[in-house]
Amino acid sequence: MDSKDFFIKAAFASIVAAFIATCIFRFLTRTSLELKKKKKRTYRLLGLMRSEIYTSDPANVEHILKTNFPNYGKGRYNYDILKDLLGDGIFTVDGEKWLDQRKVSSHEFSTKVLKNFSSVIFKRNAAKLAHIISEAAKSNKSIDIQDLFMKSTMDSIFKVAFGVELDSICRSSEEGTKFSNAFDDSSRVTLKRYVDVSWKIKRWLNIGTEAELQKNIQAIDAFVKELIDRENEQVSSSKLDDHDNENSHVSKDTTAVALSWFLYMLCKHPIIQEKVAEEVCKATQAKGNTTFDEFTASITEDALDKMQYLTAALTETLRLYPALPVDAKICLADDVWPDGFSVKKGDMVAYQPYAMGRMKFIWGDNAEEYRPERWLSDNGVFQSESPFKFPVFQAGPRICLGKEFSYRQMKIFSAVLLGCFTFKLCDEKRPVNYRTMINLHIDGGLHLRAFPRS
Repeated sequence: MDSKDFFIKAAFASIVAAFIATCIFRFLTRTSLELKKKKKRTYRLLGLMRSEIYTSDPANVEHILKTNFPNYGKGRYNYDILKDLLGDGIFTVDGEKWLDQRKVSSHEFSTKVLKNFSSVIFKRNAAKLAHIISEAAKSNKSIDIQDLFMKSTMDSIFKVAFGVELDSICRSSEEGTKFSNAFDDSSRVTLKRYVDVSWKIKRWLNIGTEAELQKNIQAIDAFVKELIDRENEQVSSSKLDDHDNENSHVSKDTTAVALSWFLYMLCKHPIIQEKVAEEVCKATQAKGNTTFDEFTASITEDALDKMQYLTAALTETLRLYPALPVDAKICLADDVWPDGFSVKKGDMVAYQPYAMGRMKFIWGDNAEEYRPERWLSDNGVFQSESPFKFPVFQAGPRICLGKEFSYRQMKIFSAVLLGCFTFKLCDEKRPVNYRTMINLHIDGGLHLRAFPRS
């Protein structure tokens, strides 16, 4: 066989493997959700390389994430799959490496300076986004709100973390757009590694999806290196290490995806959309005929604290559409879970926030209904739930450090947009599905029409 025939056959095998990987992933997703609907809280799937155990039992989740935390880590299996994209960042490592990065990140997220500075950036970029939506509304044009959220939140995160003004929301940053697309495509290919047993061979041969992944990672690295060179005098290059770089990717995706699903749910439930808008207007005491910049200025800390229903509506969206639908760990030593299920060293164990959010034994008979009120006390104050029942931000020692940071960004963007516009789906009959990648993106974007609010 000559080299040409070899690569043709290898490329064909790559296409077939990618197709099979996608089918297997979708099958496992549907199967796990159906099993959970039948109240099977923990079950084992036998794979070619290892057993995979899935659970929706909050007691088991607490055991994994807190009680026996040292026994469940990313492990070599997850590290090998994620390293090319995320490096030795906080989401790929265990032990001392993880602990050191956790300490640094914890300090950064806890500073009052970051809190105040981020609020200013979020408001400014939310106002920019409002201007763009306003122009589309005047021209009676539809918008892909997910695409706009991706660009706007990326602008915000890079400004807060690195001091870099991308301005991709105004389409003046071609590099920012290339970076975002490269990262999204890399996320998609990286996820397929979990079900594509041939990915290491394809990486070695540099063919198919693995060749695509390496090309995209080179684009990501080049973009970050350019930022370091450009901002060397303003930002210490030591700040642009793996965990900062990685956190910027994750924050950009998770908040943008959450906001997209949030507006989707509000379009499907217009009465709730109006309730949120009424609360925002009341909290900000906004007057008619104010500019977008003036409106964002009215979103003070006190006003945000009063937006309890908005917080509940965002959280209810995260319950049904968590940005990270499944989280996997590796069992490091034989163990027995609270429900009596035995796990063995080397097993991959996973809890699934997406499925857990729809479980009646956790949330009641109305588990699949969108009801922000479930998060409110009798006097209308937001009340949180156990993070092991609602593991959207993980829990225990690995609980997401950016949780409050993300809520702040989501609340500011939501308040600005819902205080200024009413949103409707372009096509009520068009199915809205998720895209197969690490985060729960809306496949094909979310196309809306905006109407100025009176």
